[in-house]
Amino acid sequence: MTAKNSIQLTSLLLIPTALIALTCGGSHPTETETEGATIHASVAKAERLEAAQEIEVFGTVEAEKTAAISVRVMAMVTAVRVKAGDEVRKGQLLLEIDPQASEGQLSQARGGLGQAEAGLALAERNYERFQALAESNAASELELDMARMQYEQAKAAVEQAQGAVSSASSVAGDSRVVAPFSGRVGRKMVEVGDLAAPGRPLLVIESKEGRRLVVSIPESLMAQAKLQFGDDLRVSIDSRPDLTDLTGSVVEIPPGADPASHSFQVKLALDAPDLPSGATGRASIPTGMRTLIAVPEGAVLRRGGIQMVVVRTDDGFASTRVVTVGRDLPGEQVEILSGLTGGETVLMGLTAPPSAGTRVEVS
Repeated sequence: MTAKNSIQLTSLLLIPTALIALTCGGSHPTETETEGATIHASVAKAERLEAAQEIEVFGTVEAEKTAAISVRVMAMVTAVRVKAGDEVRKGQLLLEIDPQASEGQLSQARGGLGQAEAGLALAERNYERFQALAESNAASELELDMARMQYEQAKAAVEQAQGAVSSASSVAGDSRVVAPFSGRVGRKMVEVGDLAAPGRPLLVIESKEGRRLVVSIPESLMAQAKLQFGDDLRVSIDSRPDLTDLTGSVVEIPPGADPASHSFQVKLALDAPDLPSGATGRASIPTGMRTLIAVPEGAVLRRGGIQMVVVRTDDGFASTRVVTVGRDLPGEQVEILSGLTGGETVLMGLTAPPSAGTRVEVS
């Protein structure tokens, strides 16, 4: 092939390439097309903080004072003056039972006291006579000792009968059951016509003031926490999300664990008197220190159940990261459990995550 033919062939090969470029409208991309849009946003730092490590334990709210009301005699209930939820004052009449049984016991005790007193009077006169006879040597020393013994026995019988009367009088007072302290009726387990018996609870009275959270702490956690009387723990009540700064003070720590559950029933005093007894709550038990990642609440975006944080990279572009948000922290911050390592620059106040490649200008 000659040099002339070679030049012509090269020109023919270049023509299709040029035609293709012209047909597709091809050209070198400009710098503006490779760059994304620019947004202006305020920024903050994802901080690494040292905080107390806590473990939540569950418990139940109970009244500071609770009394199960019962009677000491078996008799029929004749009247119930209160219902569950009623507020009562100390000494207020709650219910009445048939007084015949207790009055019969009281009458029997009084009759026994009368017999004992009559026996004492006879034994005392007999002892005095033997004392006079002994002075004139008309009675032996043994007879005087026997008279003295009968006299002492009669005095003891009177004291015993007086105790029986006092006991029967106390039982007779059970026919009118009154409140032992001011509070409210927690439960009513009896109706008119029911048979009241010793040891059977009829009403439950709980104090209106003072509430405690009883939490069950496993023995392994108890060893780590090293709780002491007066320690303050962070408390939350499931039914009262409005009580955000509730604190419980340790007022009772059992000396040993429950052999069945291997846990300690610790009681925390709560400054929330309007809590209903039986409500569930949680206490945070400190177990040491840990490092956490914190960002402002305004840096977290929530979309369809997904939580995200937009990070400004070192070269000034936006990078959206999916994170796991933990509990709220003081100063309107939240804990980030995963997705950040600390030290990142996060964007604040966004309403939606920006597109990939968006440049960030700090406002």
